[in-house]
Amino acid sequence: MQKEPVIVFDFGGVLLDWDPRYLYTKLFNGDVQAMERFLTDVDFYEWNNHQDAGRPFADGVAEGCRDHPEYCELLRLYDERWQESIAGPNWGTVSILESLKAAGYRLAGLSNWSSEKFYLVRPQYPFLDCLELVVLSGEVGLVKPDPRIFHILAEKVGRTPQECLLIDDSLKNIETARSLGFQTIHFQSPEQLRAMLVEMKILGKG
Repeated sequence: MQKEPVIVFDFGGVLLDWDPRYLYTKLFNGDVQAMERFLTDVDFYEWNNHQDAGRPFADGVAEGCRDHPEYCELLRLYDERWQESIAGPNWGTVSILESLKAAGYRLAGLSNWSSEKFYLVRPQYPFLDCLELVVLSGEVGLVKPDPRIFHILAEKVGRTPQECLLIDDSLKNIETARSLGFQTIHFQSPEQLRAMLVEMKILGKG
């Protein structure tokens, strides 16, 4: 008899609405062009990726200030006001998470996230208690889509990749997971996710 899959949720973009623009729109007083130029000039997502992989924010800011002294204050403020980059929970997805928990599914989290920042806000989101375990990039020193982090997840939940269903908004992450044998849903909206789970007979139509 085929086992029910362990359902694995990404965090930013799926369960939580994270975007550095929420903070930087305020810091740039709504000047979108200047904000986007800054994000491009400092290669912000690559810079932030190193913090997700475990580099302390203090070290990341120091390196960023050395390479881009003209933007030093903006990088420092991201460290200090990081929580303003989260608009809040994606409540539609949270509702699905809670429905899956109530239906008895095993649930886990797999997120690219700096551990020093994640644990600052973890108490604000009690719905994460639905997850029996979380694999955090900042703790294992690997970031998606590195195949090794997916193997770590499967090992920790005690299942083969084929017995895990990953829900993630990043197509690169989805493609890597799929190549490893994971079942996947490329998240686009709570409505789309619910429809896919109904189609897979994981959730009922009600």
